[in-house]
Amino acid sequence: MDRRKFMPRTDLALEAREMFVEQNPEKKHELDGIIIKEYEQDEFKLTRVEIDEKGSERVGKKPGNYVTVESQRLRKMEKEFGRKSATVLAQEFSRLIDEHQIPKDARCLIVGLGNGYVTPDALGPNTVNKVYVTSHLFKLQPEMLGEGDRSVSAFTPGVMGLTGMETSDIIFGVVQKTNPDFMVVIDALAARSIDRVNTTLQLSDTGINPGSGIGNDRKEVSQETLNIPVFSLGIPTVVDAVTITNDTIDYILKHFGREMEEKDRPSKALAPSGIDFGERRTYSEEDLPDEEARQTYLGIVGALKEDEKRQLIREVLRPTGHNLIVTPKEVDEVIEYMSSVVASGINQALHDSVNAENAKHYLK
Repeated sequence: MDRRKFMPRTDLALEAREMFVEQNPEKKHELDGIIIKEYEQDEFKLTRVEIDEKGSERVGKKPGNYVTVESQRLRKMEKEFGRKSATVLAQEFSRLIDEHQIPKDARCLIVGLGNGYVTPDALGPNTVNKVYVTSHLFKLQPEMLGEGDRSVSAFTPGVMGLTGMETSDIIFGVVQKTNPDFMVVIDALAARSIDRVNTTLQLSDTGINPGSGIGNDRKEVSQETLNIPVFSLGIPTVVDAVTITNDTIDYILKHFGREMEEKDRPSKALAPSGIDFGERRTYSEEDLPDEEARQTYLGIVGALKEDEKRQLIREVLRPTGHNLIVTPKEVDEVIEYMSSVVASGINQALHDSVNAENAKHYLK
């Protein structure tokens, strides 16, 4: 067995911290350099993660602030809930902008990363097509602007496979020519948990590495490389096959664990024939049975630790070429819906004239 430590693909700081704890359980109370604050707001779970240099070395994420907004209800793609999600996103984004003391008249450049011809990667281009762009109006038709409108420009640089150029080089050229005061970069992300696909929005002030979610890092786009604040905003739209297989094994174990508890059976006497697979359920960590029961159900695989299990799955899939990057089948609808949520949230955060009541009128 290849003993090199396997690191699941994830762009979420929250998951990077979870991975560190899984792989270093003896250090779960020693996460110096990482401050995590969690909040509940209506049907949303808000998590603010602050990482300094010491914390960055532990979890492999750049120092800075990361905010996640999570809700499983986002998968239902309801219009009214989408508007509520956009408002929550706008509130968190406005807070980050204020923390960086960016004035109301600062000019913003929005960049939509990704390939518009590949649906799971089209969040950035689709969002750029919907945001409220105003920089040309300041020059040509200022009478059309409302009180509190900010100068905003936007573009989509494409991907190297289509342009033949480094995405970051195109961005650097545009920044040099247009001289914005700060930037917002939008991109589709990768997650290490299928529960977070299409249910989580992440904001950060650390910039972004285009393509990092699928292991295809390009040059960094950040304040260090551009000399202006760079905020990134993304949603996980894909996971790899290792993650799906691992999560499926966990769901099986949790299903058995819940059946065992509900039917009050001994851990070694659960009969698969007594399981109702037609019921739609959600599972929690409390449903996971103890190590002895896990080994009873799935043998050696059931007894493996989290990182060992992922490592084994990777070693099985990699030689067969089956460690695929996977997205849900309804991804077309998801990208259309989530790009509207993100665009509306950005519009509300950047323009004082846009609010929860009139936000839908500013979407293209």
